[in-house]
Amino acid sequence: MTVRRPAPAQLPADLYGKQRRDRAIRVFDAVAKTRLRWTALINRRDPHGRVDDRRLAMTVVERRVEAHDTDVISLLLTATDGRELPAWRPGAHLDLELPSGRLRQYSLCGDPADRSGYRIAVRRIPEGGGGSLEVHEALRTGAAVTVRGPRNAFPFVLPGYGSDAARLHFVAGGIGITPILPMMRMADRLGVEWSMVYTGRSRDTIPFLDEVEAFGGRVTVRTDDAHGLPVAADLLGDIGPDTSVYCCGPVPMTDVIAAAVSEMPGVELHSERFSAPPVLDGKPFRIELARTGEVIEVPADRSALEQVLTVRPDAAYSCRQGFCRTCRVRVLEGTVEHRDTVLTEDERAAGDMLICVSRCGGERLVLDL
Repeated sequence: MTVRRPAPAQLPADLYGKQRRDRAIRVFDAVAKTRLRWTALINRRDPHGRVDDRRLAMTVVERRVEAHDTDVISLLLTATDGRELPAWRPGAHLDLELPSGRLRQYSLCGDPADRSGYRIAVRRIPEGGGGSLEVHEALRTGAAVTVRGPRNAFPFVLPGYGSDAARLHFVAGGIGITPILPMMRMADRLGVEWSMVYTGRSRDTIPFLDEVEAFGGRVTVRTDDAHGLPVAADLLGDIGPDTSVYCCGPVPMTDVIAAAVSEMPGVELHSERFSAPPVLDGKPFRIELARTGEVIEVPADRSALEQVLTVRPDAAYSCRQGFCRTCRVRVLEGTVEHRDTVLTEDERAAGDMLICVSRCGGERLVLDL
């Protein structure tokens, strides 16, 4: 028997700020993981399942402030050698190699029809892992940067082009507009029926507002200072069956929408999260770093990646959700409980592990780090 929980009546007060662990969304996470497995398959570039990690040398040719109160900037990148860039589809992202060696993931928010440049947007997060601060401080106009990709973990499927839905509804919260904006453009260009709700604390905090409002009556912009915190009905409007909902924003917002959509027969939900999913059914274990002998304790509610970063802050990672392969390491001893969505059975048998989501099947792992 399936027990459905009623949708929360109102979003929590920390909607756009504090990140909290959302432990009550097992079903939603299971659906998301299923979709990510499918995404991993369509992003493969050879029969062995390896993702294309091509590296492109690029130059920052334009830098713009897109939202003052939340300190969002956009960067326009072009190929250093002037070549036409690889094609991409709405929902795609780049892995940006920063001067410090950090690797960070940012959604493409330009026009897929324009192969001359890639546009990304980055919100400064002072309390984050340092990537956004480095982008804001180091990547000025003229700066050289290397990117990997593009690749897509948030695929956009249009009605009549692979989706059974008759219409689309987009929801974006703040910087969550970045993957949604290209989807809106493509839907509008192809004449698909769609609507959109864009929300944030105030008009000064939400980026690309002029581009969003240029779509006219299809778009509803609501801000907390003018309208109060939205409830699920404010975000979803009067959508009915045969609708695909594409949502990107803070975890509390996506949780509320997921709960509401679960009560709407015939409505599909496609969502991208701002943060790593919570660890479910975890057990504590130890990690030994073979190259230094350091021993790290991993609590039941923390990922191996989180704990590795406490002693190796320069360790590579990107998606934190088990699909991009950036944090892949070789396991020298121990049994792995694989929770990723992309490694092949041969890769797992060879000892590969994605430490952002996978865990130890026993008490101890020795990693080639």
